[in-house]
Amino acid sequence: MKSEADRETLERILAEAREVHGVSLWQDAWKRLRRNRTAMISLWCLLTLSVLAFLTPLLPLQSPIDKDLDNRRFLPPNFSSVVMGSRPGLKFAGGTLTGELAEFNESIESLRAQFASDGPDQQRQIEVTIADRIEVEHPFNQMWNNLGPVAWWMCEMRVAIFGDYAIPSLFGTDKLGRDLLARVFWGARVSLIVGIVATLVSLIIGVSYGAIAGYFGGNVDAAMMRLVDMLYSIPFIFVVIFLVTFLGEDSVKKKLDSVGIDQITIFYIVIGAIYWLTMSRVVRGQVMSLRHEQFVEAARTVGASSWRIVFRHLVPNVLGVVIVYLTLTIPSVMLFEAFLSFLGLGVSPPDVSWGLLLNDGVEALSIVKVFWWVVVFPGGALAATLFALNFLGDGIRDALDPRMKNRD
Repeated sequence: MKSEADRETLERILAEAREVHGVSLWQDAWKRLRRNRTAMISLWCLLTLSVLAFLTPLLPLQSPIDKDLDNRRFLPPNFSSVVMGSRPGLKFAGGTLTGELAEFNESIESLRAQFASDGPDQQRQIEVTIADRIEVEHPFNQMWNNLGPVAWWMCEMRVAIFGDYAIPSLFGTDKLGRDLLARVFWGARVSLIVGIVATLVSLIIGVSYGAIAGYFGGNVDAAMMRLVDMLYSIPFIFVVIFLVTFLGEDSVKKKLDSVGIDQITIFYIVIGAIYWLTMSRVVRGQVMSLRHEQFVEAARTVGASSWRIVFRHLVPNVLGVVIVYLTLTIPSVMLFEAFLSFLGLGVSPPDVSWGLLLNDGVEALSIVKVFWWVVVFPGGALAATLFALNFLGDGIRDALDPRMKNRD
């Protein structure tokens, strides 16, 4: 009887154990993050902003670079309808973007048909001529700046879907008569890319550097950390000013263009390359606390190399701290880019970023008449994004902190 009772008890315990499902660290963190309303609102706002920024060429916005000094300087926010390509100075066929686009495509096709029977050499010359004409005369290159292949395709879809319709100047216009709503959206693309790319550069350098220093320790750690201390003593604003000035020289610019690297790409990398120091220290401290754990000893026992232990076992175990620091680095990088653009050292026209818009807005402020919209809307977009990133970073930090687990 007793053995049978023990068996029933054991079977009941086993049945209860089967119903218990384990929860990983990431599942538990996501569950607790979803209960943080502020962090989730920030997450959804950032996702919406990122999607809208990516789809900006597809949206029926006005041209961010088309100027109208005669009729549209410092217009306040309004709901007046706008037709793409209607500015007389553009001299578009029919006063519309679609009319000029149809006429341009027709001229290109007639040029190809005229020389269709020529030899290969003449054909290649004609294609070069057509490419030059597209670069200079195509309506897209007059309405938008430096469109990549994806953005170009999106603009074609935008014309196919919305035609010549454009959203009114809901944010007003700037000192050159350019639509501020379109410039805020196009500026979001640059500002977000700066934040993401520069942060990823700092992530790759900082995590690798800190993990190696923390794992090997001893003289290797001492030498690597002294280098970090030396770099900390350098005022990076002067380094950035020097690099931006150096890279802006015509000879250097031509060499970079010849290998397919433009100045703004270098700008992203330079900012990221100066933000890895704190990341390396954070990762080093975490790795030093983990390098003597049993899973590291087990990996070493089965013959894993030092590099495999660092990047396969230790780095994944510090990703929680890295992700938290990442969400707090992105706003810092975006703010630094805005500061440099505000000083005229960052993104240069005709490209646009939120920092450049704020610089234009401050220059337009006057004691005689306040054009409030040129500062409020770009500044509001930047401030809201930075707030959302900080709220999300705080929420992720709390969700990944095991000491916060029972405080919900």
